[in-house]
Amino acid sequence: MPPRKTNKPSKKDEGLARTDNNLKNHSWPVIYPINQKNFYTDYLKRDDQALVWRQRSEASRPDKEVKDRGLILDGELDKDTVGADGKEDEDHPEVWGSRVIIIHPGSRNLRIGRASDALPKTIPNVIARQHAQSEWEEDSHPRPKRLRTEEEPKEDLEDVDDNTTQRRTRGSSRKSASLAEREPSCAESSFQVVFNEISQELKMQMRQNKRRVLPNSREGVINHNKKYVPESIKEHNDPYRAEWTPVDTSLLHFIGHEALHIADNSLPRYKLFWPLRDGVFNEHDYISKRRWHEDVSVILRESFSKELNIGAGDYEGLSAVLVIPDLYDRVYVTEMLDLLLREFRFAQVCLFQESVAATYGAGFSSACIVDIGAQKTSISCVEEGMVIPDSRLNLKFGGDDVTTVFTQMILTNSFPYSDINLLRRYDYLLAEDLKVKYTSLNEADVVVQFHNFHVRAPGEETIKYGFKTYDEVYLAPFSLFHPAILDITDKLRGRRSLWERSYDLYDNIPNDPVSLAQNSLCHPATATLPTTVNEDIEMADDTNLGVSNRQAISSLTAPTPGLESTSKTPHGGSPAPEDTSDIPEGANQAIIGNNNSKAGGSEPGDPELEIEALPMLPLDLAIMESIRYAAKGDEKRSKDFFSGILLVGGGSLTAGLNHLLEERLIRQRGGLGNLTISSPPRELDPQVLVWKGASVFGKLTSTNEVWIKQSEYDILNSRVLPYKTLWMW
Repeated sequence: MPPRKTNKPSKKDEGLARTDNNLKNHSWPVIYPINQKNFYTDYLKRDDQALVWRQRSEASRPDKEVKDRGLILDGELDKDTVGADGKEDEDHPEVWGSRVIIIHPGSRNLRIGRASDALPKTIPNVIARQHAQSEWEEDSHPRPKRLRTEEEPKEDLEDVDDNTTQRRTRGSSRKSASLAEREPSCAESSFQVVFNEISQELKMQMRQNKRRVLPNSREGVINHNKKYVPESIKEHNDPYRAEWTPVDTSLLHFIGHEALHIADNSLPRYKLFWPLRDGVFNEHDYISKRRWHEDVSVILRESFSKELNIGAGDYEGLSAVLVIPDLYDRVYVTEMLDLLLREFRFAQVCLFQESVAATYGAGFSSACIVDIGAQKTSISCVEEGMVIPDSRLNLKFGGDDVTTVFTQMILTNSFPYSDINLLRRYDYLLAEDLKVKYTSLNEADVVVQFHNFHVRAPGEETIKYGFKTYDEVYLAPFSLFHPAILDITDKLRGRRSLWERSYDLYDNIPNDPVSLAQNSLCHPATATLPTTVNEDIEMADDTNLGVSNRQAISSLTAPTPGLESTSKTPHGGSPAPEDTSDIPEGANQAIIGNNNSKAGGSEPGDPELEIEALPMLPLDLAIMESIRYAAKGDEKRSKDFFSGILLVGGGSLTAGLNHLLEERLIRQRGGLGNLTISSPPRELDPQVLVWKGASVFGKLTSTNEVWIKQSEYDILNSRVLPYKTLWMW
């Protein structure tokens, strides 16, 4: 049947048909809905989808193909000859180690060296810059703080020549000015109370150990020190006279030992700047980030040049291993990494944790590392080369605090050189020397002893002093077990004034890593303690703990009113978590707080409320706390850590510390199980053990995946760290 004809005109006849182009009717893209039943993606689920792994495989492919092709033609293909990076393994690791620089920055000292070196170069981590006033002139209060006594010691100026008399007059005027400013305070009364308490504890301990305690020993020491007459020594009769750094107006800065030996009254004046303080940024002494970067850059650059003979154009052919704290600030790590890769232009940089480096240096696979540094003490448990995150502890006291409390104790006993001020450089060096020579934790040294020392001030004659000591040589390092006697109220000055905390981009909460052990000290009400904590603490011999230690224990076990748990608490590690609620008066005896918060936000756990907290826990209890959280109730793991406690750092050099710490830990555990306090093997200096372990790691050729290269950092910046760290970033 033929089609029916219609009179309707076609689109072509009307000019509506598309005959000359293939354009769409609109430019809006058509997005079809996803089939939710069969939805699947493999985005970032394979190594070849990550830029850092893809670049590494692409860079090694040509070398691997050439090498394999040559071996196949020769019939000698051996897969074991090809390394992880596609290159032959190094036959001589020392050659590779000479191109790796190990950098271990500390609050007091900077240790650098090539990985092939036996020992590092140690430089004081300080820079002196021209300034209107020196440190002791800016701060009118002497350090340590003076205790007001009924009768101040008088100095006998007889038989002293005119020059010495003039110096004594100047010293007396300074001392009089400082004495006029002395006011009784809570800190002073607290020091005296704890001083008397631990002195009585020492006497009880010595009587239990059948040691003789002579009565009125301290009174005899005080009477002798009051009557001692100093002697003047002419410059030509002093074979050990100090050599002071010559200064000139054209010399804008000095670093290291030269900076420490600049005269306090030099013209022009110089002021010391320490870039790191208590293991973090020293924000109190700096007014801008730029000046801090300049100082760190100058210290590193001149140290590399003078100690390692590395010029400005040699960095691009070198690699660097940066040793960082176990409980770190993310901002600190990213700033140091950016400095090494962007400014120094090292070819590649690797990040390595201090505790893991200590196990590498000592040859241990698992241990509890106790690092007693100059201004902080860090405790971490390492198992099979990995730090257990929840075991990390960071206590803000160390060797410098022992120096300060030792000076304060001898001043209490009428130290003849009563004008000592640790803010002056030569007095600081003198106090450090006295601490190293005379402090000890051996009970046999707690006797009345006579010592002498020389005060060598710049531009003045040498003065010889003599003084007697009794129990202060023991009680000063014993403060590590009684931290309530330490004055740490100014350790948080300037905190967060230049660098803000690191915050998560999505939920805007702090993402600094925090350990449960650290949280248990700073936030005792919100911490989740292992089931064995209360049982182990009850084992402690309460009669031998002292008041301050019992307060610290009660703060960990008793619930704190007014503190509520929060789900926003970050789980990962930082030296001093700030996001916590207001701590009621008397709620936690083991914490010193400093409200340095921003405006706004008063809810418990509010990230905007930044309250710095300093845990004050005795060293032995801190070790037990760290091991508890590392073992998590596993008795076998707990025994393994207690049998492998390793002391490192300059503070561990105190004579008798190993024996005393072992004795106190055994007493608090109730005598259960084996316990061993180890020292670095092969008679290695515990101060350089961490650096030595990092140098061992730097010479390994099978760890290429942890090196952060220039090209990767230029593209990803700090986002490359989750792929390049040995721990969870």
